[in-house]
Amino acid sequence: MGRIATCSATFKRQTSTGRAELETDYVLFRGDFRVKMPFASVTAASARDGVLTLKSAEGVLTLAIGAKAEKWAGAIASPKSRIDKIGMKSGQRVSVMGVRDRGFVAELKAAGADVSERVRNDSDAIFVAVGSGADLRRIASLAKSLAPAGALWAVRGRGVADALQEGHRRPYGSLAHGQHLLG
Repeated sequence: MGRIATCSATFKRQTSTGRAELETDYVLFRGDFRVKMPFASVTAASARDGVLTLKSAEGVLTLAIGAKAEKWAGAIASPKSRIDKIGMKSGQRVSVMGVRDRGFVAELKAAGADVSERVRNDSDAIFVAVGSGADLRRIASLAKSLAPAGALWAVRGRGVADALQEGHRRPYGSLAHGQHLLG
């Protein structure tokens, strides 16, 4: 998500100015103190007069972020699923190659995508697991199976970064879109 706000914060009787970041699944504040609050731990999120209030078992975090407060509260209370984040729609033709996360495949199917675990021509999206340079070399041939406005997502699990250093990736394009989608 990557939303950022300069603000004042209060947590456990400490007050500081600093920077708040709304990420995909947590809020991070950095100032004189640091608080990382995962959405999963938030028991209540509310906004009033430009102040975002997050309650969790760890305590209450308030962030004076102004007009952004209401939008942030909504995003925390009802986070988008990974399928929503990547823009998958019902009826899209999807090829999934080597992705081990069975939950992801189930989410695609539940969203109404036409999913195959073999590459198909005219795919609206292809998700391919990458873990080595050899996997990256397959991308050019897989891209030929995309529909004209299709997207190819190179998916790597956490901890695979060392095997896919930037020098290996550069000839094949960026992995930025799908690199931490799973794992």
